[in-house]
Amino acid sequence: MLLTVPMHTARRGRVYLYARAFVMLAVALVSMGAAAQAESPAAYMKRVGNELLAASRSGSTAQFAMVLNSNADIPSIGLKALGGYARSLPRDERPNYYSGMINFIARYAAKEAPKYPVARFVVTGQSREDVRGTYVDTRIVLAEGGSYDVRWLVVRRGNTYKVRDAQVIGFWMTSFLDNLFQNYISENGGNPRSLVVALNR
Repeated sequence: MLLTVPMHTARRGRVYLYARAFVMLAVALVSMGAAAQAESPAAYMKRVGNELLAASRSGSTAQFAMVLNSNADIPSIGLKALGGYARSLPRDERPNYYSGMINFIARYAAKEAPKYPVARFVVTGQSREDVRGTYVDTRIVLAEGGSYDVRWLVVRRGNTYKVRDAQVIGFWMTSFLDNLFQNYISENGGNPRSLVVALNR
């Protein structure tokens, strides 16, 4: 059984919005990274916006995976996505899980991102940094004329920033991943290894 984004449920409309927003998250994560200590999160996101435009047009799974591996806050995102099942996944199997998670997001983003070409990326504000990180508010304008207001959660990791999450239409995008992964595990015997196998196909 392949792991797929569920688009056939009674909540199809809401899931469709989640899927579109999740694509925006994956596209943006492609351009996150590099040394961030010398610049503010807002300046960082402004610089990243220019890279986002190029990344959103690439359509390359390999490019998505490469930059996601370098710049997403992978352990935090990955372990949260497993929920209570994280305790059942041996520590030495986590790297394989993380790799599969990134490949899954990269494949999905490479397939879907061309449907939503980005015209402009605008930084509109920034919060004070606290124990959770810093929130950076942006607007992503699509070529078709629509737009999304996106709030990014950016965290410090050493001398770099990492993207921990993004909020679109009032929903935090990692919650979409959490539900998808945990439901898959639940439907396949409650063993997180089943998810790892599916992610690495």
